[in-house]
Amino acid sequence: MVKRIIAHSAAARWIVLALVAFTMMTGYIVAKEMSPLEYLLELPTAQGGMGWTSGEFGLFAGSRGFFNVFFLMLFVGGIILDKTGVRFSGMLSCVLMLGGAYTIYYAVAHMSPSGVSSWTMPGTDLQGVKHQVLIASLGLAIFGIGYELCGITVSKVIVKWFSGKEMALAKGIQVALARLGTALALAGSPLVAHRFSLSTPILLGVLGVGIGSVAYLFFCSLDRSVDDITTSDVEQKKSEKFHFSDLAMTVKNRGFWLITLLCMLYYSALYPFLDFATKLMISKYGVSPSVAGTIPAILPFTSIVLTPLFGAFYDKKGRGATMMIVGTVMLTAVLMVFTLPFGASWLAITLMLILGLAFSLLPSVLWPAVPKIVPMKQLGTAYSFIYYIQNLGLMAVPVIIGAVLQRSTVDGVIDYAGAMWIFAGIGLVAILVAFAILHFDKKYHYGLEQANYND
Repeated sequence: MVKRIIAHSAAARWIVLALVAFTMMTGYIVAKEMSPLEYLLELPTAQGGMGWTSGEFGLFAGSRGFFNVFFLMLFVGGIILDKTGVRFSGMLSCVLMLGGAYTIYYAVAHMSPSGVSSWTMPGTDLQGVKHQVLIASLGLAIFGIGYELCGITVSKVIVKWFSGKEMALAKGIQVALARLGTALALAGSPLVAHRFSLSTPILLGVLGVGIGSVAYLFFCSLDRSVDDITTSDVEQKKSEKFHFSDLAMTVKNRGFWLITLLCMLYYSALYPFLDFATKLMISKYGVSPSVAGTIPAILPFTSIVLTPLFGAFYDKKGRGATMMIVGTVMLTAVLMVFTLPFGASWLAITLMLILGLAFSLLPSVLWPAVPKIVPMKQLGTAYSFIYYIQNLGLMAVPVIIGAVLQRSTVDGVIDYAGAMWIFAGIGLVAILVAFAILHFDKKYHYGLEQANYND
């Protein structure tokens, strides 16, 4: 009787959300904690840096999706989740995140940056990459497996505990906390590094994931205590189990592929841009290295407030495909302004505020659009595909940008125009895809322009 009361208690649901959302937030901190440290990592060792090149940093930034892409770990993780449940898969993700984060810390804190390997990346100028960079990249790749698995698992936890209740609000809070983690990493890492050492913010990330793992253990205990009085989880496992027939049906859906392509383009333009944005603020806009990370941090801080608001607008007013077009146009316009050969700190802040609107607008309509295009029984397969294709872009674009920036560096001065035109070009393609989504919505009546519910 007591367990049944706990299982249906509103307080228990929100405690569960707080625990798993906190765990996910610590993962987001580690995912972006190195991005604002690029400038310091590329300083000569005599000045306290590691002597990394732009190409080496791009290799590191792109390594997070390596195992997910080449070893199909996203699909493996989904199968593990369906077969073992949220407790085992969640703790597995925590172990992988913790191990990967510590490997990054070990490489930066304890490995000499002078050791050079014979490894060369085909088709690029990357050769003689530092052992330190390779080990740090391996750590981020391992972390990336757990990071993506944690995201999928936390989503399923929210469905399990909030189904038929405040599910949309719960998901919005979880996303807001994830964005907060990104903002803390972008704004806090440079401050901590300047105050203590280059490896200190990385160590704090390791400790954060450790605390997040303990929080997930508390969730497992609470989840286990009520699991014996409900069969919903068993039923859900049966209905969501991976089926190759669902895979075939999903890949034939044109609208699904357009949404998937737009997701990849959007995240490939925005997240890799954030990886290099801190150094851009320093090199081109004259911002102090100690506070340069606070300007890119405008994006996640903005989305904490605006993403739920845009989502509420979409729920009540619709116009989802139109909002995708507006978001991609805003994204591309800002990236094109960044290609111009002049700049000032006030302009950088203004552009980031506008980019923050796009950063909030697109996710608020992209993810709710998927269930309108893909039948419910195929959603698991669909999300696995979206995450996989998205990881392709997140892995490739940072490597390309890093190589371009390395070629564009003359006597220590970086010309960002070429790299920014690549980002802008991705945005231009995203605009075309958004218009195609609107066209197919009118043709096949997906309902993207319709409200999600009527008052």
